[in-house]
Parts: sequence; structure tokens; C-alpha cells
Amino acid sequence: MIRKAIIPAAGLGKRFLPVTKAQPKEMLPVVDKPVIQYVVEEAISSGVTDILIVTGKSKNAIENHFGKSEIRNESLDELDRMMERVNLFYTRQREPKGLGDAVYHAKSFVGDESFALLLGDTITIPGCT
Repeated sequence: MIRKAIIPAAGLGKRFLPVTKAQPKEMLPVVDKPVIQYVVEEAISSGVTDILIVTGKSKNAIENHFGKSEIRNESLDELDRMMERVNLFYTRQREPKGLGDAVYHAKSFVGDESFALLLGDTITIPGCT
């Protein structure tokens, strides 16, 4: 079973400007959650226990989103419970150099284990073709 996943989320989101000027594309909402939350949920439901999100500058919103919330409501409580099932780590690219460089930043995280590579701005729905 694959236990580790890398989620690159350091891109600049140029194709979504101007909306991504102040908000990372991975945090754009789809229905009631940001895209990257769907990605993390899929990793967890697949048995992944350790996730490394590779971020870049101006991506603090991602870390803030997955941090424990002081505010209480049903959606945030559900998110907090989900996050208790996974170890979430972050590393930051100093400058965006593409997908390969993002994966390279995860070298020490994965070691010699197999890993899943999930794109932080791409939702995959199991069973859909």
C-alpha cells in the first residue's frame, strides 16, 4: 500500500488571473470546499497517511486552511476530524521551477518508498471516466 503522497501546489496560477492574484488556485472553491481539499480527501480515502504539500510564496492560505480551526461549525469540525487521520507536512519552493522541481523537493520525505503524486489543482473523482 502507498502511504505517502506529494501534492505540488507552488504554481503561480497565471491562467486564472486576476482571481489568483490574491488567492492560490488550489484554494479556489468548488461547491463548498477548495480544490486542494478534494485532493487531500482522495489521498486519505486511498489509505495515504503522510502528505507533503509543496507550496510557494503567497500560499499561506493552504497551510491556514488545513490548520486546526478555533471557530466551530459542522464543516470545520469535519475538516478537523479528517486532518486527524493524516500527517500533513509542508515544504516551500523558493521560486516555481515546474513539477519536476516540486517532486525533487520531496526527495527526503519519500526516501526509497513508493508514493502518490497528486496535483493540488486537479480533482479526480473515483469511478468517473
